[in-house]
Amino acid sequence: MENIPDQSLFIRKIIHVDMDAFYASVEQLDHPEWRGKALVVGGNEARGVIAAASYEARKYGIFSAMSSVLAAKKCPDLIFARPRFDRYREISLQIREIFHEYTDLVEPLSLDEAFLDVTENKAGLKSAILIARQIRAKIKEKTGLNASAGVSYNKFLAKTASDLNKPNGQAVILPEEAEAFLEGLPIGKFFGIGKVTAEKMQKLGIHNGADLKQFSLQYLTRKFGKSGLHYYNIVRGIHLSAVQPNRIRKSLSAENTFERDLVSPKEMAENLMAIFEELIRRIDKSDIKGRTVTLKIKHSDFTLQTRSKTLEQYPDPEQIWEVALELLHQDGITKPVRLLGLGLSNLNVTEEQAHFGEQLKIPFNLPPAKK
Repeated sequence: MENIPDQSLFIRKIIHVDMDAFYASVEQLDHPEWRGKALVVGGNEARGVIAAASYEARKYGIFSAMSSVLAAKKCPDLIFARPRFDRYREISLQIREIFHEYTDLVEPLSLDEAFLDVTENKAGLKSAILIARQIRAKIKEKTGLNASAGVSYNKFLAKTASDLNKPNGQAVILPEEAEAFLEGLPIGKFFGIGKVTAEKMQKLGIHNGADLKQFSLQYLTRKFGKSGLHYYNIVRGIHLSAVQPNRIRKSLSAENTFERDLVSPKEMAENLMAIFEELIRRIDKSDIKGRTVTLKIKHSDFTLQTRSKTLEQYPDPEQIWEVALELLHQDGITKPVRLLGLGLSNLNVTEEQAHFGEQLKIPFNLPPAKK
């Protein structure tokens, strides 16, 4: 018998609320002339990166983390809106006030999404589905924006559910439905399994949850390291992380483990650029800055090296990239590289921003984002 925790001991009512194309929707809300048009939030200069794309822009194959140059090629009439984080934060605080009408167990992941534990709630309602519906209606009434929601008994399943009926919809995964749902879910749709990991799993014959469930914990740990336990648990609907409302984030990072070891400096720089772009997307989404840039290097022999530089002022994206390249070429790299990571610390996080909860382990990837 497999030693699986008794889920009945951990039954919760968790809602994941995710604003639909938040930054882009705010811009269209404040600029009626942009409604119904392809719009992105981000710079249109040569090295710009898209922070968010409207649903109209996504029809052209434009998504967050894409370069601004490529986005402009895909849609010549694309509207570029400069980020206005003060405005996004203002609306985010209004949304958070709505959350707290129902519960104080709110764990925002960024300005536009959060987990809520409504097992015990201020409204005295037994139905988390009804609470999610009320929250979405109040957000629409107060801000004019649409939100999607997922409801389930843990954070992993609630997050997964919130993507099912986007935009402006909600879905529920009940405890008795979780096993069948997860068995039929394509492996690339699992929250926390990115493109690279999904491709590796597919090569092992793992195409959906049912396939994943056939492999032992020992096998998954051998193939995927510490993440193996996470994959073993989530396909069984096990994710015991509680909603944590008051954890202050200390760092922000992105990394990638490569299918093939990198050898040449050119390869390393090219792959580091993709990681940098993902880091900038996360920075923009979280609206934070950091003074210390850290480069993480794991070699083919699994030895780990980190290189850091702390700046006097908070760097802009171009400066972060310059420092990243400086760290990459600092002493030269003499051994093949299997992983690169780039992160920021010494953040401008205040008590007001203590909403950054425990970040779920998300392998780095750059797929089209669903929002």
